Amino acid sequence: MPKTIVVSVLALFIATTLTAQTYTISGYISDSSSGEGLWGATVYDIKTKQGVSTNNYGFYSLTLPSDTVKLRISFVGYKTQYLIIKLDKNYSKNIELVGSVELEEVSVYAEGEQEIQDNPRMSTINISMDAIKSLPVFLGEKDVLKTIQLMPGVQSGGEGTSGLYVRGGGPDQNLILLDGVPVYNASHLFGFFSIFNANSIKSVKLIKGGFPANYGGRLSSVIDIRMKEGNNKKFHGEGGIGLISAHLTLEGPIVKDKTSFIVSARRTYIDILAQPFIRSSISDAQGTTGSSGYFFYDVNAKINHKFSDKHRLYLSGYLGNDKFYNKLESNYRRGNERSYSKEEGKVKWGNIISALRWNYLIGPKLFANTTLTYSKYKFDVGFLSRDEDYINDQLESFEEFQGNYFSGIVDLGVKVDFNWMASPNHQFLFGGGFTNHTFSPGVQNFKGSTTGSAEIDTTLGATDIYSNEIWAYIEDEIKIGDRLVMNIGFHTSGFAVENSFYYSFQPRVSTSYLISEKTAIKASYAEMTQYLHLLSNTSIGLPTDLWLPPTDRVKPQISRQVAAGVAHSFSRQYQFSLEGYYKFMDNLIAYKDGASFFTIGTDWQDLIETGKGWSYGMEVMFEKKSGKTTGWIGYTLSWSNRQFENISFGEVYPYRYDRRHDVSVAITHKFNDRVDIGIVWVYGTGNAVTLGLERYLSLEGAIQSSTNGYGYNDIEYIDQRNNYRMASYHRLDIGVNLHKKKKWGERTWSLGFYNIYNRRNPFYLYFGTDPNGDKQLYQVSLFPILPAISYNFKF
Repeated sequence: MPKTIVVSVLALFIATTLTAQTYTISGYISDSSSGEGLWGATVYDIKTKQGVSTNNYGFYSLTLPSDTVKLRISFVGYKTQYLIIKLDKNYSKNIELVGSVELEEVSVYAEGEQEIQDNPRMSTINISMDAIKSLPVFLGEKDVLKTIQLMPGVQSGGEGTSGLYVRGGGPDQNLILLDGVPVYNASHLFGFFSIFNANSIKSVKLIKGGFPANYGGRLSSVIDIRMKEGNNKKFHGEGGIGLISAHLTLEGPIVKDKTSFIVSARRTYIDILAQPFIRSSISDAQGTTGSSGYFFYDVNAKINHKFSDKHRLYLSGYLGNDKFYNKLESNYRRGNERSYSKEEGKVKWGNIISALRWNYLIGPKLFANTTLTYSKYKFDVGFLSRDEDYINDQLESFEEFQGNYFSGIVDLGVKVDFNWMASPNHQFLFGGGFTNHTFSPGVQNFKGSTTGSAEIDTTLGATDIYSNEIWAYIEDEIKIGDRLVMNIGFHTSGFAVENSFYYSFQPRVSTSYLISEKTAIKASYAEMTQYLHLLSNTSIGLPTDLWLPPTDRVKPQISRQVAAGVAHSFSRQYQFSLEGYYKFMDNLIAYKDGASFFTIGTDWQDLIETGKGWSYGMEVMFEKKSGKTTGWIGYTLSWSNRQFENISFGEVYPYRYDRRHDVSVAITHKFNDRVDIGIVWVYGTGNAVTLGLERYLSLEGAIQSSTNGYGYNDIEYIDQRNNYRMASYHRLDIGVNLHKKKKWGERTWSLGFYNIYNRRNPFYLYFGTDPNGDKQLYQVSLFPILPAISYNFKF
């Protein structure tokens, strides 16, 4: 749709107002036991058949003609309430819903009572925390991102990792938000776990296309994660101990019904348990000692205060770090001579995230949210090497070298969002924001000193880059009659960096039309602009993330995505969706052949190539939403390609994570209140990798071989990047949860098996030599069948 038409139509809808005498009933809907606001609860007038859903904070506003109204207030898993009101003035009513004690079922999606065909959004999935906690997972660690990987259109980066590749996009193209603040690195343990502690999370929303106008800055997906607010009724806690980590969450009221808190912490302890074995394996009688280890930790905390129904304040934060370290010391003595050496190394990365949010109810129809945000990501690699020689315990000579490589990004921002609930047929969102970015795009620092020589202190790499980003948006969700729903809007943004300024106008349109009570056809179009680039070195297993801004030489990434599909509900329990999509991306970046973040003394702009990409495919999902057995079956058929002028001879080549077929089956079954099980099976076409399939003897090697009679060098010929497919990937995971009520609360034993039929899935390939001396392609696999056990408790 042309941009002028989008603006004109939007202006027309904004100008539309109600002429009949109407009044508004508004307030908050919350959980009666915790006081947590319920997002997606439904308020429905039985007479007029008009209804609305609550926003992220549980607020609703329903405008109806003056009359006696009968409202039905409902949310899945809670007892439905009815409210009869004579609506002859604006009315404020807060409602607490009670959990249904008879309900012995698990809800897969927290969509209230809205069925899939009634939801105007497409390519959007709300994932309940019950599903995340019930499914079997790698080493027993409940993981938000691992569950998202089971959705159609979403692929993992590799065996056991938490990376996300959505509809042909890269990991940098996912906007991951924690309480509205961008997260730049979401991985622990070199990518095998995500940073999100499931016990502190309230809700998770995945958007793959048809992006609402309030989101911007990434091309491929939005993962909107909201932390719990804290129980303002009573003190509550939960925790657990697993194979590799322990966690504890505490929440409760500071002032009942006014102020509450939640704090959740998690830490691995493998380094502590393994340290005695590591030390004993390194130490020897000649004076060598050492240690090595890895650990991660994270802490989530949130406090909120209710000044009144009109004013609420939230302060939330996250702190997490990963560290790998090793240390080796040697102290040898021979007569009056002694030598001492020390080797140290470290790899550290982590995030600091915080948000200060003020909710302000300006009027019964207008809700405002102002947020101050801070986000910091850092990555640091360091080493130290020192050798000393002594005679009669007097230092005679020494050599010392140390170095550091560090990179990161720091954001400071403010944003204001407004939710104007003009009528049940018009829901407006509008707002804007500003972010200051500070980029540290890779700096190497080296120091060296030797006996009798001056100290060397050298810093290489780019200096900090400062930039400013500003954006604004507006959207209107419009109901036209009983069958057609449209969401139309635009997102506009600008980015200033050094001597460059970039501007972007991004129209967004989503439509849904009911062709019957149970079936809807849907379509969407979205343009996205991403001002951040990520350089990742895929040849090593380190989080070497270089976040970089656009420059006068490197333009912002852009995408245009169109999608269409059909949604059908067979009953209140079963639903089906089919979507097709096409996405074009431009101004993508990649390392040149042979370049990496280890390349010293070169501007990062000289290490990259700029190109384009596109992806298209079809996604199918069949799901059972409630009952004792719940789950889904997802299938994706897709193509994803890249093209760079100076890579692969300028020819089109498949993206590394191009995956033709992808299948996921996730099922949970609740036998009774004490026992439930989860089963996950996944299948995927193998990743594309680059292999030299032909080798030639070089001229230098031929001369050396003829003159010396041994030794030669050969040249590897590669006709195309990603020219070979690994074997297909598949595995089966099974887990069981055993619950038992105690006087003090509830305990749960969780037992599980990852890769239960011991599939040797490929992790990477390499060429070696077989016993006959011939070249042979070998496969390395990471994980065989792995058991997991954990103990969890609530009180």
